[in-house]
Amino acid sequence: MGEAGVLTSPEPGWSPWRPVPNLPVTTRDVVAETLDGGQAFRWQRLADDTWLGVWGRHVARLRLASGGRLEWSTPVPLEPGAAAGIATYFGADRDFAAAIDTLPWRSDPHLARCVEAFPGLRILRQPLGETLLCFLCSATKQIVQIKQMVALLAEKHGAKIGTAPVLGVRRTFFALPSWPALAKIPERELRLCLLGFRAKYIAQTAARLADEPDWLAQTEAMPYAEAKQRLCSLPGVGEKVADCVLLFGGGRLEAFPVDVWILRTMALRYGLEDWKPAPLTQFGRAHFGAFAGLGQQFLFAWERQAGRPLAGKG
Repeated sequence: MGEAGVLTSPEPGWSPWRPVPNLPVTTRDVVAETLDGGQAFRWQRLADDTWLGVWGRHVARLRLASGGRLEWSTPVPLEPGAAAGIATYFGADRDFAAAIDTLPWRSDPHLARCVEAFPGLRILRQPLGETLLCFLCSATKQIVQIKQMVALLAEKHGAKIGTAPVLGVRRTFFALPSWPALAKIPERELRLCLLGFRAKYIAQTAARLADEPDWLAQTEAMPYAEAKQRLCSLPGVGEKVADCVLLFGGGRLEAFPVDVWILRTMALRYGLEDWKPAPLTQFGRAHFGAFAGLGQQFLFAWERQAGRPLAGKG
């Protein structure tokens, strides 16, 4: 909103700013952690302090308006379903305040300070197949490198979504390639997207999903434990990747991914040194409860802010 409630837009060619529904007042640090902290890999912070992102066939700009409210804008003409897409992506149907209240912050002082430090942090709800592709790219890579791989996959092999001016420069936006499309791409071409050994896993997974087109939808509808077991049967998918896919793409807030940052926080803040990922996952789900993944994201955000020497998703 501009002065006197007048609707404004980022620049010509974009819709007026609108509030993201059901989002509490938040901060710039929390917006950055939500969009660029390892949940999603297709957001870019622009020079005017807005964010530009793509998921599915959606393109959006975000800004933190005065008063700490997050607002969105999309290229015009407004894409059908844009408002619903924004609401789904940011989990507007979930009561995150109630979920946070169930976390054991009253008896866990470290969790309490993490929650206080990141007001408004939430778990994004991304397309499951897209999330799987992104996290297959993530093995042993830092966030900036994962973003490079994902961008190349979209630009070289994805469908064109549209164009719009971004800070005065005309930009073209591409969706990520679907799994059937990926199944038709030779592994050697996938390697040109800087994927390295990950190209083999993506090619093998694509071939399997092309043969079973309902596999992902069936998996998404299953209970958490069954869905995780199925995902772990895919080439290149271990427990951490499966939990990330279910948490950030499947809306399974009970998932508790364990990466290098969680290994670190559990050792430093909870005294669980030399614990392996599998028992740490069990501990996390038992300690943090039904919304363990939300608790994990608060821990992850805190540890990344407090300990910059570890630079990757791990």
